[in-house]
Amino acid sequence: MALVDSILIAFISLLIGGLGIMVGARLVIDDSASYGYAFVTAAIGALVWAVMSFFVGWLPLIGPILMLIVWVGVINWRYPGGWASAAGVGFVAWLAAVVVLYALSLVGLVAPGALGIPGA
Repeated sequence: MALVDSILIAFISLLIGGLGIMVGARLVIDDSASYGYAFVTAAIGALVWAVMSFFVGWLPLIGPILMLIVWVGVINWRYPGGWASAAGVGFVAWLAAVVVLYALSLVGLVAPGALGIPGA
């Protein structure tokens, strides 16, 4: 049952991460990309974050900065607008995910944390 719970939590976290990226893309670059596109972006971002964490996450200060740069790079690759827009999308995505997770944790539905959004 623990495996099923872990898969369910990961999927819900990716749903929230995708929502955050969609909100960020629509607010920052006025992109009409679908939620599915944002969900895939969150999944790729989570995968890249995990790989980078394995290789450089243990490095003090530099590791997390490199991980964040690569995550923003995924957004830059998937959405138009360049690095500044990607950083804006990332910030809005993080903020949106934190707000949704906070609201859901207040009612006891989830624990704070979302895959595809660093630090959320």
